[in-house]
Amino acid sequence: MKTKYMNVIIKVIAVISLFSFYACEEESNRDTLQEISIIPEPAEMTIGDGSFKFDSKTKIVANNDMQKQAANLLIASIDNLNDNQFSSEIPESNYLLFETNDKILAEGYELEITPDAITIKANDHNGFVHGIQTISQLIPISGGNHFLPTLTIKDQPRFQWRGLMLDVSRHFFEKEYILKTIERMSYFKLNTLHLHLIDDQGWRIEIKKYPKLTEVGAFRVNQEDKHWQARPKNDPNEKGTFGGFYTQEDIKEIVAHASKYGITVIPEIEMPAHVTSAIASYPEFSCLETPVAVPSGGLWPITDIYCAGKEGTFEFLEDVLVEVMDLFPSKYIHIGGDEATKTNWETCDDCQNRMKQEGLDNTEELQSYFVKRIEKFLNSKGRILIGWDEILEGGLAPGATVMSWRGTKGGWEASEQGHDVVMTPESHMYFNMYQGEADHEPLAFGGYTTMSKVYHFDPIVDSMSAEQKNHVLGAQANLWSEYITDEDISEYMIFPRLPALAEVLWSPKNKTDWTNFSKKINPLFQRLDKMDVNYSKSVYAVTSNSQLDTAKNELTISLKNEIPNSEIRYALNDDELNAEATKYTAPFLINESATIQAAVFENGKPVGRTLEKEFNFHKAFGKNLSYNPRYHKSYSGTGNKTLVNVIRGSKNFHDKQWLAWLSPEVEIIMDMVESTEMTSVSIGSMENQGSGIYFPIKFEVFLSSDGGQFDKVGEISRPFKNNVLSTLEHFKISFEKQNAQFIKVKITNLGSPPKGGGAWIFLDEITVE
Repeated sequence: MKTKYMNVIIKVIAVISLFSFYACEEESNRDTLQEISIIPEPAEMTIGDGSFKFDSKTKIVANNDMQKQAANLLIASIDNLNDNQFSSEIPESNYLLFETNDKILAEGYELEITPDAITIKANDHNGFVHGIQTISQLIPISGGNHFLPTLTIKDQPRFQWRGLMLDVSRHFFEKEYILKTIERMSYFKLNTLHLHLIDDQGWRIEIKKYPKLTEVGAFRVNQEDKHWQARPKNDPNEKGTFGGFYTQEDIKEIVAHASKYGITVIPEIEMPAHVTSAIASYPEFSCLETPVAVPSGGLWPITDIYCAGKEGTFEFLEDVLVEVMDLFPSKYIHIGGDEATKTNWETCDDCQNRMKQEGLDNTEELQSYFVKRIEKFLNSKGRILIGWDEILEGGLAPGATVMSWRGTKGGWEASEQGHDVVMTPESHMYFNMYQGEADHEPLAFGGYTTMSKVYHFDPIVDSMSAEQKNHVLGAQANLWSEYITDEDISEYMIFPRLPALAEVLWSPKNKTDWTNFSKKINPLFQRLDKMDVNYSKSVYAVTSNSQLDTAKNELTISLKNEIPNSEIRYALNDDELNAEATKYTAPFLINESATIQAAVFENGKPVGRTLEKEFNFHKAFGKNLSYNPRYHKSYSGTGNKTLVNVIRGSKNFHDKQWLAWLSPEVEIIMDMVESTEMTSVSIGSMENQGSGIYFPIKFEVFLSSDGGQFDKVGEISRPFKNNVLSTLEHFKISFEKQNAQFIKVKITNLGSPPKGGGAWIFLDEITVE
């Protein structure tokens, strides 16, 4: 009897223990559910109690191919799921149900998660894809059992055009990278991939009727060892080997993959300019018909453009567009239309005859004729022409759509004229600009477009009328690839700025808030890590600003970063930068040489890049300088004492810490006020060959006790070298200990660089030790 009761007790304990185990496991998993972090922020979300466990036993109820295609995206993204989980009937619990609801707006979806089931409702394929991507972001990053929070979401996009443009012409990216980018775009509910397939430096799409476009136009002479803007002109007879193109089968695969992920691919076939690669292939479609080479780098002005007077030009372009439209089902075909230098049109007999025949007064109207003719052809095929805002010049056909890149003014004007508009101003939407301090970033085109700046962009201009606002389709980011040489750099420039833009374009205006979004950045980075994306953490980087008080000979240092209410800590000199370091609360002063370290801290650990800044109060600090010749008025720093203010310049040569000259030789004399002991003189310089800035080829130092007789104490000669990067250098001349009151520095300019033109010298500090 005793044994019998003992067995019962043991069984009861076992059941209780088993129940406790599962309860603890669920509670543990429920506890590990991160704070809900969905990008873009849903329009409406209500959070309930409990959770749903998504695993290999969960049944998926999808009733048609549209629903099944969306379900397969989820299966492919979650471990341990497979297509054997599909069910034609709804079980009692533990299922994912797809329902088509024709009352839900395009691309919208409704998601309900209860402890027993998940239901996704949508009216179209994209809506189901967006619902699936929301589920993907609700699944814990840590993996294991997938416990989803119970909630209800009703969601739809604010704008219909939510895009990214990839320039695959300046640098070619393989098909596999395009496919991967499509998947990442879909994850953040973007829906438009604009492929810039044609430009001067490369033709990237196979056109079967014109094979030379890829045989010749897809390849250029390899000059990747030189800065993009400093590459000399190529010989048309030299065969290009650097480049690549997409076959028509590649394009079909890209388009099909994009469609599966809810992405429309828009092709851009540039005209009438940015087509040197086409003219190199078929010179007969230009005005001059002169053989030209595919350029290896920057080209300006762009004069080798299509001839607008020859009928053959339009026959060629229509043939090309027919093959393009057979590959791309998108209703929009982008024709570029920007930056055409029309000097050849002004002297071309064919173009002048065309202007007479059509009653055109100038070449701007001839470009308008060109665009309208192409638009008429596209319209006859059921397509809509879209182009950069230059297509407004000379008048635009009513059905064309404008992509506004030179600010938002073009978009404002186009919308006032009744045209649909996509806003993509370079100030906010050009992702080839720096997103952090240039000193610590990959080489970029210039500018400064941070993640927070992207987030604060709104495609709607306040001064627009209600009718104008209805013409704004949305916006897109553009990644021009002059300096984007591989896919790692491309990813770095795209992420995390693209998710920030995704929220701006999807979420209701009242749901976009930078402070709230910044709380989602850590989870976002964790997901990007899991997706193996090479992304920038510049949003966390601490930057400093230094203000010199010349009367007190002290610097005021202020620190900041993009994340609101960040915990910034800093340390001076040999102090350790850790969780116990001084917390930054207000600007602080330094009046002697110091090295500053600073970083954002979270949970006692630094995140992002650590700022390291050295301020050297050297012997020449604050001394008087005379210049022969005087520095250029466009780069005058903070005035005469820019070179002795202990504040070093950055790779951003507009930061007001540089003096610059175009002169063949520069002479600077410094008065130390009294005889001073010294052992070295050094000078800071910059090289950015793409901007015409070159290191000096000679740096000489002379000393004098009276300012009359100078004796040379050293020189550095540096021959010209090709340099792809923007580079800072400190040239130092050391000598035996000497006393002197006057120092003369002579700098010899390169003169004329290999590509021609002038050479700038940029200097930021003369240091005397």
